[in-house]
Amino acid sequence: MNLIISLFSGFISAFIGITPPGLLNMTAAKVSMKEGKRNAFWFVLGALLVIFCQVYIAVLFARIINARPDIILLLREVGFVIFAVLTVYFLWIAKQPKIKQPKIKKHSKKKRFFMGMLLSGLNFFPIPYYVFVSIWLSSYAIFSFDFTSVSIFVSGAVLGSLLVFYFYIGFFKKIEKKADFILKNMNTIIGGITGLVSVITLINILEHYLG
Repeated sequence: MNLIISLFSGFISAFIGITPPGLLNMTAAKVSMKEGKRNAFWFVLGALLVIFCQVYIAVLFARIINARPDIILLLREVGFVIFAVLTVYFLWIAKQPKIKQPKIKKHSKKKRFFMGMLLSGLNFFPIPYYVFVSIWLSSYAIFSFDFTSVSIFVSGAVLGSLLVFYFYIGFFKKIEKKADFILKNMNTIIGGITGLVSVITLINILEHYLG
């Protein structure tokens, strides 16, 4: 049962993290439209290889942090400040983003594979994201840092990422308008999420000091 929960947690975490339109999924969609699904999937394979490494490194780093309760508390306090600032920024300061269409030139499957690796490697967001997610899940006893659970969690994250890429490649024309709508409201969405995380983090901090 715990392994299923680890797989599901990794899957959902990846699905949430990679679903918003970004450089990777938008590029995969554009490659599919201009060069066909085969080249797009080679691009995705390259991206997934790097994502696998990023998630694994993030969880291993989280395991080290998780062994130090004092560091966890410090991270919660720092995280609360960061998420609170981000909430204010995205809800009241930031301008609405405009959709950017990546420029695509025709390349071979091999070049698409390495391009997927390169673009994924340039995206550093997954590491802090999965560090936070795995520690948060562990704090509620949903996830443990043993080798099997970590491997299953990472596999779930890769599968979740693959599913999102598949939807972008296969159904981009149908979701393009919805993607535009999501981008126009992205600041509100992100601000709402960071606001919720700020409240949960603040409650955990208060429970520690008052409990």
